[in-house]
Amino acid sequence: MSNLLIVDDEEAICWGLTKIVEGLGHTPITKSSAEAALELASNTCPAAIVLDVRLPGVSGLDAMEQLRERFGTVPIIVITAHGDLETAVESVRNGAFEYVVKPFETDEIRQLILRALEASKTLDTQGSRTQIETPTTIDGMTGKSRVMQDVFARIALAANSDAGVLIQGESGTGKELAARAVHRYSKRAEGPFVPVNLAALSSSVAESELFGHVRGAFTGAEADRQGLLKQANGGTLFIDEVGDIPLDMQVKLLRALEHGVFTPVGGSQTVESNFRIVSATNADLLDAIKQQRFRHDLFYRLSAFRIELPPLRERDKDAASLAKQFAATMGDSCQSIAPDAEREILSRSWHGNVRELRNAIEHAIVLARGGPIEARHLPEPLLLPASGSNENSDDELTAAIRRWIQTQMDAGESASELHAVVSEMVEKPLLEAALSRHKGNFSAAAKDLGIHRTTLRKKMAD
Repeated sequence: MSNLLIVDDEEAICWGLTKIVEGLGHTPITKSSAEAALELASNTCPAAIVLDVRLPGVSGLDAMEQLRERFGTVPIIVITAHGDLETAVESVRNGAFEYVVKPFETDEIRQLILRALEASKTLDTQGSRTQIETPTTIDGMTGKSRVMQDVFARIALAANSDAGVLIQGESGTGKELAARAVHRYSKRAEGPFVPVNLAALSSSVAESELFGHVRGAFTGAEADRQGLLKQANGGTLFIDEVGDIPLDMQVKLLRALEHGVFTPVGGSQTVESNFRIVSATNADLLDAIKQQRFRHDLFYRLSAFRIELPPLRERDKDAASLAKQFAATMGDSCQSIAPDAEREILSRSWHGNVRELRNAIEHAIVLARGGPIEARHLPEPLLLPASGSNENSDDELTAAIRRWIQTQMDAGESASELHAVVSEMVEKPLLEAALSRHKGNFSAAAKDLGIHRTTLRKKMAD
């Protein structure tokens, strides 16, 4: 049996965590402040700590070093209801065992506590992580939604490592911003960040861009040219749209990543470069591997750690807060967004994601002429792609239903009431469509639906 210290000023959180710890057969110790936790008697030294960020007096993040000085290299699970990128990064850099955003699932925190207690058995040989000054905020990487909080946590973990990072997401979700965040918060932050997009270049030009060339290597090569891999020495090389790299160059890039050396075009001497690779794509690289358009060994080298950026339509109410941020930075600092414009912003799917939203606000600022941005100032929404499968329209429908359900729940509707309403909204049109397809033939429509015709008649009569 071990002691587990819970430091949180919310009674409900302490009570819930206490029940979980007791259920695991261990002894919980609850404190409402960092100062109180530091006064804990030495004979009750905890095997692990669950620590809130926002506490009265000394904050959880500021107290982490003092807690380690007091209790040794104990695993600390950091919890917060106000997570952002800086908090996630600072938590990881301060040596947090894990970073969790409230509200969390019971099973999630139970498993974390078990892992922390298990880790405490061997952690006494490990020291705290190196302290590095926290950089300034990176424009655009904001969001209060749970999915973005998870992204912040993964960026923080990626920044604390030197492994290759693959950032995946739709166009406009901010893949380069995420790559810059990984670099800026990493130990290579003082080195260069070198971005490159090879999609628009021919194979020969792209090879020269990456690896450089020597004088006389080809027509027009009048002097030696240092490639981007060498320019990224000591820093980070960011390859955007990595799925578009030609196959023959993929082999050379893989060799450079594995050995840190490469040969410039037309050269005979190898060049060394110590760089970290971060890449991004909106394509399905696994599908590209199946079609033999992308090397599986390069994929594994690039994707040691993956970050999935969610589309804006899955980020809860982040679109409204991002719009306010854009209005404040691109227009007058006091420029506001009217309620009707905010509702319109939240109702749209934003298939161009943050990039489309930013352009829409810039358009609205021009029309608003310094006044509040109203719905009429926003440009018309972009149309859905006409080609391809129904996947995009299905996603849009699902997102719209989720928004409507959340709105109704916020207004006080119960889940059971909504279940009945949603069933009526969806089922009746489906039954009518089936009957229309079969020209009113109940037997044929019921067979198509997989129900008995009597059931169909009863449902249509209700």
